[in-house]
Amino acid sequence: MTVVALPKRGFIDSLPGGPAVTQGLAWARRYPLLPGFVLLFVLVIPAIFANQIAPHDHRIGDLDLVKRPPAWIGDKIVEQTVVQKQDRRVARQGEITLSSATRRMKRGTATFLEGGGDGTVDVGDKLRVVIRQGGTWTYPLGTDKQGRDILSRLIHGSRVSLTVSVLAIALGGGLGVILGLLAAYKGGITDTLIMRLVDIKLAFPSILLALVLVAAWKPGLLTVIIVISVLLWARYARVVRGEAISIMNRDFIDRAQVAGASDWRIMARHIFPNLMNTVVVLATLEVGHVIILESTLSFLGAGIPRPTPAWGVMVADGRELIVAAWWIFFFPCVAIVLTVLSMNLMGDWLRDKLDPKLRNI
Repeated sequence: MTVVALPKRGFIDSLPGGPAVTQGLAWARRYPLLPGFVLLFVLVIPAIFANQIAPHDHRIGDLDLVKRPPAWIGDKIVEQTVVQKQDRRVARQGEITLSSATRRMKRGTATFLEGGGDGTVDVGDKLRVVIRQGGTWTYPLGTDKQGRDILSRLIHGSRVSLTVSVLAIALGGGLGVILGLLAAYKGGITDTLIMRLVDIKLAFPSILLALVLVAAWKPGLLTVIIVISVLLWARYARVVRGEAISIMNRDFIDRAQVAGASDWRIMARHIFPNLMNTVVVLATLEVGHVIILESTLSFLGAGIPRPTPAWGVMVADGRELIVAAWWIFFFPCVAIVLTVLSMNLMGDWLRDKLDPKLRNI
């Protein structure tokens, strides 16, 4: 008698609709859903529809709403006693001057605890003082030190990041692919010259070279794109050269040469299509690198000039207020981290899917 072992059913499979849930989880593990959603809703959609979905003008602020915290943070209130004048000792004791108390009463940010029977502020009165007003859902992520909406600036900043990434990778990657193909196909002095240029480029620290190039031109969006393109081409050239050399050893390249195809036709019609998988994966991984470079240059004051709301500029604006107004610094950092991490995960997934060697493992 033959006993057939039935496959064990998990707890989820035993539930109503469990097999469908199991298949859905397997499908979710097979595709990078979470990185895709993050990129879609943090980078792509805000960049394309920034003017439509931004709740406020990203360039104009309200001085009455300077450094307003996020919506879920309430008012910060203290109890203070009114004195005639204030010095350091009085400030340590949490007291408030008569003139300051009067101004706060007029603005409605202070109320009487004791005293004030005649409707005026007098020395010795105790007040409940709002020293920092809480957030409002009109500005869900708070405002910066000029009263501008942080959410609106993050949305428009995604447009800057996406524009710089696409154009810089297109220019730098295109130049690197062409030079890598020439180095691999021509060989000899052409290969030696191009690869020595690659070695020289890779020997320079990227940020130092970028600062030198930015100093030579006027800071701006076009300058940042050109500078980052100059920083990217060497990596593409080296990777493409190595892949192209392995492709050139295949039989279809010899047949194309025997058939009389020109060098440019062989590179464009036979070698380059076989490099597309590698180029696409490398371009995907470079998006995160480009965003970090742009943010770093903007943070150092050598990238996108103010008042353009680049994420690096926003981080630089909030670095002196990390304790007093942490949200100005925090949310641009979160946007950068989420975008770069999601892009790297997406690049790893594309590499596994497009590389035949990894796909067969």
